[in-house]
Amino acid sequence: MKPTNTADPEYFHKVVDCQFACPAHTPVPEYIRLIAQERYTDAYMINWESNVFPGVLGRTCDRPCEPACRRGRVEEEPVAICRLKRVAADFKDDVKHLIPQAGPKNGKRIALIGGGPASLTVARDLAPLGYELHLYDEHAKAGGFMRSQIPAFRLPDEVLDEEVDYVLNMGIHTTFNTYVDSLQSILDKNYDAVFVGCGAPRGRDLPSLPGRKEADANIHLGIDWLSSVAFEHTKKIGKRVIVLGGGNTAMDCCRTSRRLGGEDVKVIVRSPFEDMKASPWEKEDTIHEGIPILDNHVPKEFVVKKGKLVGMTFEKVKAVYDEEGKRRLVPTGEDLVHVDCDDVLIAIGQENAFPWIEKSTGVRFTSWGTPIINDDETFQSTRKEVFFGGDSAFGPANIITAVAHGHKAAVSIDMYCNGKNPEVDRPAPHHTLVSQKMGIHEWSYDSIPVTDKREAVPLVDLKEALKSKTLEVELGFDADTAFVQAERCLNCDAQTVFTESTCIECDACTDICPTSCISFIENGDEDDLRARLLVPAENPEQDLYVSDTLPTGKVMVKDEDVCLHCGLCAERCPTAAWDMQKFFYTMAKATPDLLVEAAE
Repeated sequence: MKPTNTADPEYFHKVVDCQFACPAHTPVPEYIRLIAQERYTDAYMINWESNVFPGVLGRTCDRPCEPACRRGRVEEEPVAICRLKRVAADFKDDVKHLIPQAGPKNGKRIALIGGGPASLTVARDLAPLGYELHLYDEHAKAGGFMRSQIPAFRLPDEVLDEEVDYVLNMGIHTTFNTYVDSLQSILDKNYDAVFVGCGAPRGRDLPSLPGRKEADANIHLGIDWLSSVAFEHTKKIGKRVIVLGGGNTAMDCCRTSRRLGGEDVKVIVRSPFEDMKASPWEKEDTIHEGIPILDNHVPKEFVVKKGKLVGMTFEKVKAVYDEEGKRRLVPTGEDLVHVDCDDVLIAIGQENAFPWIEKSTGVRFTSWGTPIINDDETFQSTRKEVFFGGDSAFGPANIITAVAHGHKAAVSIDMYCNGKNPEVDRPAPHHTLVSQKMGIHEWSYDSIPVTDKREAVPLVDLKEALKSKTLEVELGFDADTAFVQAERCLNCDAQTVFTESTCIECDACTDICPTSCISFIENGDEDDLRARLLVPAENPEQDLYVSDTLPTGKVMVKDEDVCLHCGLCAERCPTAAWDMQKFFYTMAKATPDLLVEAAE
């Protein structure tokens, strides 16, 4: 293998598994260390620069960072990254003076369609550059699906309002209670660019299922129903409720139903429990609240008697997987199952819907109803001044993905408005690599891995929780628990950096490494090297760190997958061939450093 190019920022970025997995590339170890130091405001602002909504995401994020967490490879549970984000939000001081304001006007006007996380991120990134930003939303408040689809018992209004207002108070012009029914009408206002961040607003239905039309009054599309509850249009539901679907929206529907009068609420899903799209913790919360999940049940009919919905029938199936893992649902041959109900909530997925975008605008769509976009970096449509992001770009995803889209789209809009091609010459990510040495055996971070276990976030009393649709269920960590949980982080951004010219091949690092991830061996191709290490490197998704040829003709090879970043190799090395260097990485933004903007 060739020597590893550690000058490439993407190499060490990939080693910081949690940050690499985050769509917005939030510097996770950096803010967790700040929490351990009780520097909550600093931790919050590090988050805010990357993900814009730390208080929201600390409660609702889909947590792609946690399955990637290195702690999960050495013990059962990863670091509680998401809930530590909430700690930063809960314990921060007033940060209004740290939020950048609108810059001097640059003469450019941008329209933002939809007030969700993608549009708000674009506004946050472009406002300091002097753009005049006009946001249009059909509801009375911004927030998009963060407000309309996430129940208040998971995300209190005051938390969402606070973080949305940080953006709107940067001088954003807002037009609420206005449904944009024509893209051409927006283009006619001569905006320099238009960003479409209206989400995927149409819920999938079961229009051909027998009884659907007859029972229409008691059958509701999940996302529309949640929105109606959020905006106080719906305040009750029947005592017997069936929720169809296995995603997070279905979990929110059933839990909300329990709070609006549903006494017998069931989730019924066609897939096996293990294949449900809902996050594991969402399923756990649902079961904790006494809501059964019936899997492997395919809906066959809405049962209507005397013009009223009385139940549904289902066919029982089992999952059969082929050699490639593709699933088929095969009927078991058992009798149909009847389940009584007064109301049904359909939460089986969402679709893009752009009836308001005229063909004459030149914006083209795929056969799936998603816009044709240059790539997932530019987010530029077939009409050059129109950009998409969030769920409206590629279909339903999550908040943190929408934020990442917003950052990238803001870069593209800024380039386009300045006469540059968004596909070329995009700014590189910002990164630094700095030694953490304070003494021969001392680092500027806690390098020794602790053995504390992950703790669950405490909850309010279940009886009290089910009485209110606004009482927040999770209490969050207190400061002491937050410290213990933060100390579980392995500081994966403190990189082990090797210098061949000072290595004497004494094997001291190999002897002391607790995971035996360092080997001095003859070079070879990657598969060969992986097999010949002291401990074979079995995860090809993570790279091998390979040195240049050493005096003996061997190379140093380190398996980045199992390194604990404990620093013992650097402490033990008699020639300082190893050093612990903190790697800091942030994705490119239209405004390169918002925290600097705020300070100025």
